[in-house]
Amino acid sequence: MPIALDALPGTISGFLTAHRVRDTAAELAHFTPDATVVDDGRAHTGIGAIETWMNHAASEYTYTTTLIAAERTGDRHYTVTQHLEGDFPGGTVDLHYRFTLRGALIEHLVIEP
Repeated sequence: MPIALDALPGTISGFLTAHRVRDTAAELAHFTPDATVVDDGRAHTGIGAIETWMNHAASEYTYTTTLIAAERTGDRHYTVTQHLEGDFPGGTVDLHYRFTLRGALIEHLVIEP
């Protein structure tokens, strides 16, 4: 079910804000210690692995993001769609950030087109 962007849980909004400005410490604060992030088909489990992924992803390309849609897909599940433009192959893409929350933190995040 679509929701207003300002109706996203604070954890997701906080993560997205920190992710946009590439503030790794602030991004990590929104994850459970045993969280998993799946990006480009690769899973990164645990804060250390997620931090490594964030640092690599932040340095690989330069891009801007525009939040274009949000939906609640279950009790603990949300999908946020962001439009990216930058110097990566293809130059533009809409990515879906599929969040699963545990309490007030992100337990699982899948990023995919």
